[in-house]
Amino acid sequence: MSETLTRLEAAIAARRHASPEESYVAHLHAKGLGKIAQKLGEEATETVIAALMGDEVDVVAEAADLVFHLLVLLGAKGVKLEQVIAELERREGLSGLAEKAARKE
Repeated sequence: MSETLTRLEAAIAARRHASPEESYVAHLHAKGLGKIAQKLGEEATETVIAALMGDEVDVVAEAADLVFHLLVLLGAKGVKLEQVIAELERREGLSGLAEKAARKE
C-alpha cells in the first residue's frame, strides 16, 4: 500500500476529532455520514466531468479530491484502507464480468 495513502489515512483519523473550525475533516464529521457521502458523490461527479471535458491536470486534481474524500468516508465507517486493498488483491486476476456475476449468487 502506498506510504502516501497510509499517511493520509492516519492524518484523516487524527483530524476526525479536532475542532470543526480548525479541521476540514472534523467539519465534515460534525455534519454526519450523509454529508460525507454527499461530498464523495460531488467529487466523483467532478472527476467524471474533468475526464470528459478537462485536461490531465484537471483529472489528476479531481481524482486526488475523490481519493481524499473516499478515505474520509471509509474512516467514518470504520473501514481501513488495507481492507479495500485486500479486496482488490482478492479480485486480482479475476475477470471483472466473472467477479460481478459471483456477487449476484
